[in-house]
Amino acid sequence: MNGIPSSTYFTAPPDWGWLIVFYFFFGGLAGGCYFIAVLIDFFGRPEDRPLARLGYLISFPCLIISGILLTVDLYRPERFWHMLIESNTFQPMFKYWSPMSVGSWSLLIFGLFSFLSFLSALADSGRITWSGARRLRPPGTIGGIISIIGGLFAFYVAGYTGVLLAVTNRPIWSDSPLLGMLFVISAASISAALMILLAERNRWTMPGIADLDVWVLALELIVLIAFLISLGPVFRAWFSVWGVVLLLGVAVLGMLVPLFLSWRRDWLGSRNYTASAALVLIGGFILRMAIVLGAEAV
Repeated sequence: MNGIPSSTYFTAPPDWGWLIVFYFFFGGLAGGCYFIAVLIDFFGRPEDRPLARLGYLISFPCLIISGILLTVDLYRPERFWHMLIESNTFQPMFKYWSPMSVGSWSLLIFGLFSFLSFLSALADSGRITWSGARRLRPPGTIGGIISIIGGLFAFYVAGYTGVLLAVTNRPIWSDSPLLGMLFVISAASISAALMILLAERNRWTMPGIADLDVWVLALELIVLIAFLISLGPVFRAWFSVWGVVLLLGVAVLGMLVPLFLSWRRDWLGSRNYTASAALVLIGGFILRMAIVLGAEAV
Protein backbone atom coordinates (compact mmCIF):
# COMPACT_ATOMS: atom_id res chain seq x y z
CA MET A 1 0.00 0.00 0.00
CA ASN A 2 3.00 2.26 -0.60
CA GLY A 3 3.51 2.88 3.12
CA ILE A 4 0.19 4.72 3.59
CA PRO A 5 -0.99 4.21 7.19
CA SER A 6 -4.64 3.58 7.83
CA SER A 7 -6.84 1.81 10.32
CA THR A 8 -8.82 0.24 7.49
CA TYR A 9 -8.17 -3.25 6.19
CA PHE A 10 -7.99 -3.00 2.43
CA THR A 11 -9.29 -5.74 0.20
CA ALA A 12 -8.15 -6.41 -3.34
CA PRO A 13 -9.21 -3.68 -5.78
CA PRO A 14 -12.60 -4.35 -7.43
CA ASP A 15 -11.09 -3.62 -10.85
CA TRP A 16 -13.49 -0.79 -11.61
CA GLY A 17 -12.42 0.95 -14.78
CA TRP A 18 -13.74 3.34 -17.38
CA LEU A 19 -17.22 1.84 -17.56
CA ILE A 20 -17.75 2.62 -13.87
CA VAL A 21 -16.29 6.12 -14.28
CA PHE A 22 -18.80 6.86 -17.04
CA TYR A 23 -21.56 5.17 -15.01
CA PHE A 24 -20.86 7.48 -12.07
CA PHE A 25 -20.84 10.48 -14.42
CA PHE A 26 -24.11 9.74 -16.21
CA GLY A 27 -25.76 8.60 -12.98
CA GLY A 28 -24.85 11.95 -11.41
CA LEU A 29 -26.34 13.78 -14.39
CA ALA A 30 -29.54 11.71 -14.21
CA GLY A 31 -30.12 12.41 -10.54
CA GLY A 32 -28.89 16.00 -10.59
CA CYS A 33 -30.88 17.15 -13.63
CA TYR A 34 -34.08 15.62 -12.29
CA PHE A 35 -33.64 17.17 -8.84
CA ILE A 36 -32.92 20.60 -10.31
CA ALA A 37 -35.95 20.28 -12.59
CA VAL A 38 -38.16 19.53 -9.58
CA LEU A 39 -36.81 22.57 -7.74
CA ILE A 40 -37.52 24.77 -10.75
CA ASP A 41 -41.05 23.37 -11.16
CA PHE A 42 -41.92 24.05 -7.52
CA PHE A 43 -40.02 27.26 -6.82
CA GLY A 44 -39.15 28.75 -10.21
CA ARG A 45 -40.88 31.35 -12.30
CA PRO A 46 -43.38 30.42 -15.03
CA GLU A 47 -40.84 31.46 -17.67
CA ASP A 48 -38.38 28.93 -16.22
CA ARG A 49 -40.68 26.01 -17.04
CA PRO A 50 -38.86 25.12 -20.31
CA LEU A 51 -35.64 24.82 -18.30
CA ALA A 52 -37.27 22.33 -15.92
CA ARG A 53 -38.59 20.42 -18.92
CA LEU A 54 -35.04 20.23 -20.20
CA GLY A 55 -33.93 18.64 -16.91
CA TYR A 56 -36.53 15.88 -17.25
CA LEU A 57 -35.56 15.32 -20.88
CA ILE A 58 -31.91 14.86 -19.88
CA SER A 59 -32.49 12.72 -16.80
CA PHE A 60 -34.12 9.61 -18.24
CA PRO A 61 -31.71 9.04 -21.18
CA CYS A 62 -28.74 9.53 -18.83
CA LEU A 63 -30.25 6.99 -16.45
CA ILE A 64 -30.64 4.48 -19.29
CA ILE A 65 -27.02 5.00 -20.31
CA SER A 66 -25.78 4.56 -16.74
CA GLY A 67 -27.82 1.36 -16.36
CA ILE A 68 -26.36 -0.08 -19.55
CA LEU A 69 -22.83 0.79 -18.44
CA LEU A 70 -23.37 -0.81 -15.04
CA THR A 71 -24.80 -3.97 -16.62
CA VAL A 72 -22.01 -4.33 -19.16
CA ASP A 73 -19.42 -3.98 -16.39
CA LEU A 74 -20.80 -7.02 -14.54
CA TYR A 75 -18.80 -10.24 -14.75
CA ARG A 76 -21.93 -11.92 -16.13
CA PRO A 77 -24.02 -9.09 -17.67
CA GLU A 78 -26.88 -11.44 -18.55
CA ARG A 79 -27.44 -11.99 -14.82
CA PHE A 80 -28.04 -8.34 -13.99
CA TRP A 81 -31.53 -9.22 -12.77
CA HIS A 82 -29.98 -11.20 -9.91
CA MET A 83 -29.43 -7.83 -8.20
CA LEU A 84 -33.21 -7.53 -7.85
CA ILE A 85 -34.63 -11.05 -8.02
CA GLU A 86 -33.58 -14.16 -6.10
CA SER A 87 -32.49 -16.65 -8.76
CA ASN A 88 -33.77 -19.71 -6.86
CA THR A 89 -37.18 -18.48 -5.74
CA PHE A 90 -37.70 -15.69 -8.30
CA GLN A 91 -38.88 -13.46 -5.47
CA PRO A 92 -37.78 -9.84 -5.02
CA MET A 93 -34.45 -9.62 -3.20
CA PHE A 94 -33.77 -6.56 -1.09
CA LYS A 95 -30.83 -6.33 1.33
CA TYR A 96 -31.28 -3.16 3.35
CA TRP A 97 -27.77 -3.54 4.79
CA SER A 98 -26.15 -3.59 1.34
CA PRO A 99 -25.60 -0.21 -0.40
CA MET A 100 -25.38 -2.06 -3.71
CA SER A 101 -28.77 -3.74 -3.22
CA VAL A 102 -30.39 -0.50 -2.01
CA GLY A 103 -28.78 1.32 -4.93
CA SER A 104 -30.07 -1.20 -7.46
CA TRP A 105 -33.65 -0.84 -6.24
CA SER A 106 -33.29 2.93 -6.05
CA LEU A 107 -32.12 3.05 -9.66
CA LEU A 108 -35.11 0.94 -10.71
CA ILE A 109 -37.66 3.03 -8.80
CA PHE A 110 -36.08 6.30 -9.87
CA GLY A 111 -36.14 5.02 -13.45
CA LEU A 112 -39.93 4.65 -13.22
CA PHE A 113 -40.49 8.20 -11.96
CA SER A 114 -37.90 9.61 -14.34
CA PHE A 115 -39.71 7.92 -17.23
CA LEU A 116 -43.07 9.40 -16.19
CA SER A 117 -41.54 12.88 -15.99
CA PHE A 118 -39.81 12.28 -19.31
CA LEU A 119 -43.20 11.55 -20.89
CA SER A 120 -44.66 14.71 -19.39
CA ALA A 121 -41.76 16.75 -20.78
CA LEU A 122 -42.28 15.23 -24.23
CA ALA A 123 -45.98 16.11 -24.09
CA ASP A 124 -45.22 19.61 -22.83
CA SER A 125 -42.86 20.19 -25.75
CA GLY A 126 -45.38 18.82 -28.26
CA ARG A 127 -43.28 15.78 -29.22
CA ILE A 128 -46.03 13.34 -28.23
CA THR A 129 -49.77 13.87 -28.50
CA TRP A 130 -50.88 12.11 -25.30
CA SER A 131 -52.45 15.01 -23.44
CA GLY A 132 -52.72 13.01 -20.21
CA ALA A 133 -48.95 13.02 -19.92
CA ARG A 134 -49.02 16.71 -19.01
CA ARG A 135 -50.63 15.81 -15.68
CA LEU A 136 -47.51 13.82 -14.75
CA ARG A 137 -45.69 17.05 -13.95
CA PRO A 138 -46.47 19.99 -11.63
CA PRO A 139 -48.66 21.89 -11.25
CA GLY A 140 -51.30 19.40 -10.18
CA THR A 141 -51.61 16.77 -7.48
CA ILE A 142 -50.47 13.78 -9.52
CA GLY A 143 -47.55 15.63 -11.04
CA GLY A 144 -46.57 17.02 -7.66
CA ILE A 145 -46.51 13.59 -6.03
CA ILE A 146 -44.47 12.14 -8.89
CA SER A 147 -41.97 14.97 -8.74
CA ILE A 148 -41.55 14.85 -4.96
CA ILE A 149 -41.00 11.09 -4.81
CA GLY A 150 -38.87 11.14 -7.94
CA GLY A 151 -36.85 14.04 -6.56
CA LEU A 152 -36.08 12.14 -3.35
CA PHE A 153 -34.82 9.15 -5.32
CA ALA A 154 -32.93 11.45 -7.67
CA PHE A 155 -31.10 12.97 -4.70
CA TYR A 156 -30.21 9.51 -3.44
CA VAL A 157 -29.02 8.30 -6.86
CA ALA A 158 -26.86 11.41 -7.27
CA GLY A 159 -24.93 10.66 -4.09
CA TYR A 160 -25.25 6.90 -3.73
CA THR A 161 -22.19 6.23 -5.87
CA GLY A 162 -20.06 8.15 -3.38
CA VAL A 163 -21.61 6.20 -0.50
CA LEU A 164 -20.93 2.94 -2.37
CA LEU A 165 -17.27 3.86 -2.66
CA ALA A 166 -17.11 4.90 1.00
CA VAL A 167 -18.19 1.43 2.19
CA THR A 168 -15.73 -0.32 -0.12
CA ASN A 169 -12.54 -1.23 1.76
CA ARG A 170 -10.09 0.61 -0.42
CA PRO A 171 -7.71 3.48 0.35
CA ILE A 172 -9.17 6.96 -0.15
CA TRP A 173 -12.69 5.59 -0.64
CA SER A 174 -13.16 4.31 2.90
CA ASP A 175 -11.07 6.94 4.67
CA SER A 176 -13.47 9.88 4.55
CA PRO A 177 -17.14 10.36 5.47
CA LEU A 178 -17.46 13.16 2.89
CA LEU A 179 -17.34 11.22 -0.36
CA GLY A 180 -21.12 10.90 -0.66
CA MET A 181 -21.57 14.63 -0.03
CA LEU A 182 -18.89 15.46 -2.60
CA PHE A 183 -20.62 13.35 -5.24
CA VAL A 184 -24.05 14.88 -4.50
CA ILE A 185 -22.74 18.43 -4.84
CA SER A 186 -20.72 17.52 -7.93
CA ALA A 187 -23.84 15.98 -9.49
CA ALA A 188 -25.66 19.27 -8.95
CA SER A 189 -22.84 21.31 -10.50
CA ILE A 190 -22.39 19.17 -13.62
CA SER A 191 -26.16 18.90 -14.10
CA ALA A 192 -26.63 22.66 -13.91
CA ALA A 193 -23.70 23.05 -16.32
CA LEU A 194 -25.22 20.67 -18.88
CA MET A 195 -28.58 22.41 -18.62
CA ILE A 196 -26.83 25.76 -19.16
CA LEU A 197 -25.12 24.46 -22.30
CA LEU A 198 -28.37 23.15 -23.79
CA ALA A 199 -30.35 26.23 -22.71
CA GLU A 200 -27.77 28.47 -24.38
CA ARG A 201 -28.17 26.44 -27.55
CA ASN A 202 -31.92 27.12 -27.46
CA ARG A 203 -31.36 30.82 -26.63
CA TRP A 204 -33.23 30.54 -23.32
CA THR A 205 -32.66 32.96 -20.47
CA MET A 206 -30.80 31.28 -17.62
CA PRO A 207 -29.38 33.74 -15.05
CA GLY A 208 -31.05 31.81 -12.23
CA ILE A 209 -29.48 28.45 -12.98
CA ALA A 210 -26.14 30.10 -13.81
CA ASP A 211 -26.14 31.71 -10.35
CA LEU A 212 -27.10 28.35 -8.83
CA ASP A 213 -24.16 26.68 -10.52
CA VAL A 214 -21.76 29.29 -9.15
CA TRP A 215 -22.91 28.75 -5.57
CA VAL A 216 -22.89 24.96 -5.93
CA LEU A 217 -19.44 25.07 -7.52
CA ALA A 218 -18.07 27.18 -4.65
CA LEU A 219 -19.56 24.72 -2.17
CA GLU A 220 -18.09 21.81 -4.13
CA LEU A 221 -14.62 23.36 -3.89
CA ILE A 222 -14.99 23.71 -0.12
CA VAL A 223 -16.18 20.10 0.25
CA LEU A 224 -13.35 18.86 -1.97
CA ILE A 225 -10.81 20.57 0.29
CA ALA A 226 -12.55 19.18 3.38
CA PHE A 227 -12.57 15.71 1.81
CA LEU A 228 -8.83 15.82 1.20
CA ILE A 229 -8.13 17.08 4.73
CA SER A 230 -10.37 14.38 6.24
CA LEU A 231 -8.19 11.67 4.67
CA GLY A 232 -5.52 12.37 7.26
CA PRO A 233 -2.30 10.42 6.61
CA VAL A 234 -3.92 8.73 3.60
CA PHE A 235 -3.74 12.11 1.87
CA ARG A 236 -0.24 11.03 0.82
CA ALA A 237 -1.90 8.71 -1.69
CA TRP A 238 -2.43 11.83 -3.81
CA PHE A 239 1.33 12.39 -4.11
CA SER A 240 1.09 10.79 -7.53
CA VAL A 241 0.04 11.52 -11.08
CA TRP A 242 -3.59 11.22 -9.92
CA GLY A 243 -3.01 13.99 -7.41
CA VAL A 244 -1.78 16.23 -10.23
CA VAL A 245 -4.87 15.29 -12.25
CA LEU A 246 -7.12 16.12 -9.28
CA LEU A 247 -5.40 19.46 -8.70
CA LEU A 248 -5.17 20.70 -12.28
CA GLY A 249 -8.14 18.94 -13.87
CA VAL A 250 -10.69 19.31 -11.06
CA ALA A 251 -9.70 22.11 -8.69
CA VAL A 252 -8.18 24.49 -11.26
CA LEU A 253 -9.81 23.69 -14.62
CA GLY A 254 -13.18 22.49 -13.32
CA MET A 255 -13.71 24.85 -10.38
CA LEU A 256 -11.41 27.86 -10.07
CA VAL A 257 -11.50 28.87 -13.74
CA PRO A 258 -15.33 28.65 -13.97
CA LEU A 259 -15.60 30.64 -10.73
CA PHE A 260 -13.31 33.27 -12.23
CA LEU A 261 -15.46 33.38 -15.37
CA SER A 262 -18.57 33.85 -13.22
CA TRP A 263 -16.87 36.83 -11.59
CA ARG A 264 -15.75 38.31 -14.93
CA ARG A 265 -18.83 37.49 -16.98
CA ASP A 266 -17.80 39.89 -19.73
CA TRP A 267 -14.36 38.33 -20.17
CA LEU A 268 -15.35 35.98 -23.02
CA GLY A 269 -18.44 37.86 -24.09
CA SER A 270 -21.27 35.66 -25.29
CA ARG A 271 -19.15 32.54 -24.78
CA ASN A 272 -18.69 33.08 -21.06
CA TYR A 273 -21.61 30.89 -19.97
CA THR A 274 -20.83 28.04 -22.34
CA ALA A 275 -17.09 28.03 -21.63
CA SER A 276 -17.67 27.97 -17.88
CA ALA A 277 -20.30 25.21 -18.14
CA ALA A 278 -18.11 23.08 -20.39
CA LEU A 279 -15.21 23.32 -17.94
CA VAL A 280 -17.48 22.32 -15.04
CA LEU A 281 -18.59 19.23 -16.97
CA ILE A 282 -15.01 18.28 -17.79
CA GLY A 283 -13.96 18.83 -14.19
CA GLY A 284 -16.84 16.70 -12.89
CA PHE A 285 -15.83 13.82 -15.13
CA ILE A 286 -12.17 14.12 -14.12
CA LEU A 287 -13.21 14.12 -10.45
CA ARG A 288 -14.85 10.72 -10.82
CA MET A 289 -11.98 9.45 -12.94
CA ALA A 290 -9.35 10.51 -10.40
CA ILE A 291 -11.20 9.12 -7.38
CA VAL A 292 -12.11 5.78 -9.00
CA LEU A 293 -8.89 5.09 -10.90
CA GLY A 294 -6.65 6.82 -8.35
CA ALA A 295 -7.77 4.53 -5.53
CA GLU A 296 -7.52 1.51 -7.82
CA ALA A 297 -3.86 2.38 -8.45
CA VAL A 298 -2.91 2.42 -4.74
